[in-house]
Amino acid sequence: MEWRTKILDSVSTISFPFQEEYETQKKQTLVYSFLRLDQSVMLSSEGTNMVFKSYQSQVELLLQNYVHADPVILCTSVISGIFACKLIYDLSQLMSPGYFKSYSSLAKSKQIEWNNRAISTSHAIFIATMSLYLTLCSDLYSDDQLRGPITLRSSKLSTSALGVSVGYFITDLGMILWFYSSLEGMEYVIHHLLSLTGVTYAMLTGEAQVYTFMVLISEATTPVINLRWYLDEAGMKRSRAYIINGVVMFLAWLVARILLFVYLFYHAYLHYNQVKQMYLFGRVLVLVAPSVLTVMNLIWFWKIFEGLKKTLAKRH
Repeated sequence: MEWRTKILDSVSTISFPFQEEYETQKKQTLVYSFLRLDQSVMLSSEGTNMVFKSYQSQVELLLQNYVHADPVILCTSVISGIFACKLIYDLSQLMSPGYFKSYSSLAKSKQIEWNNRAISTSHAIFIATMSLYLTLCSDLYSDDQLRGPITLRSSKLSTSALGVSVGYFITDLGMILWFYSSLEGMEYVIHHLLSLTGVTYAMLTGEAQVYTFMVLISEATTPVINLRWYLDEAGMKRSRAYIINGVVMFLAWLVARILLFVYLFYHAYLHYNQVKQMYLFGRVLVLVAPSVLTVMNLIWFWKIFEGLKKTLAKRH
């Protein structure tokens, strides 16, 4: 037994230095691993920052290339449009009970629609007036070739008018979605989305404003349509005013939403070389948005025609 004990003691004394060296190497390996991990985390963080900065620079470049309007004009006009909508709604809610006896007897959903139509009527009068002035009275979209392509022309006034309209479409679309059961239907959501896309694009880029204002002239039919709804809710469907309104609405729709759109496509065809100078999205928008709106206008026009026939038939 003694010789075995001596052998074990000698082996332990021999292996002990190697064990210390092993422990030291183990600690060094662990420290090295932590250093590599920390370095990889730092590299990953730096890589994320670089990717973020790359995306940020791309967005800034995109805005510089596509957004040509003054940011102050954009923000001021859009916010003014939204604020005006809120103000008109509140005024309608406050004043309608005093001026219209039928308002108080309406259901809550009908009162919401009543006030909403006050907003759309006010916007229609504003934007139709501005559109007629800019396209017919001002020289902004004249045939003067020295002023450059007609599809790329804009001014502070035109951009501001479009900004107010953007504010309206944002507000009205929000109200339609919020009070979906009370206000209109899916066709109006599609109409507002197309209109909002087209008007926003023209406002930001300054492109296709002439065609945007041509389309917005069609808003001139809105007060006539809303007046018909007011007459209906007031129980005046058999009145002379209701019949006159139906005839005026039929003629206004024919001119502003059918014939005007035919002229728009004809104008775009004659100036196609200038249309091609716009960005691809703008070119697609000029063709697609009016086309979809034309189909919707034709469907609504047929309904107006059928309604007018029934009204005249009852009269006789």
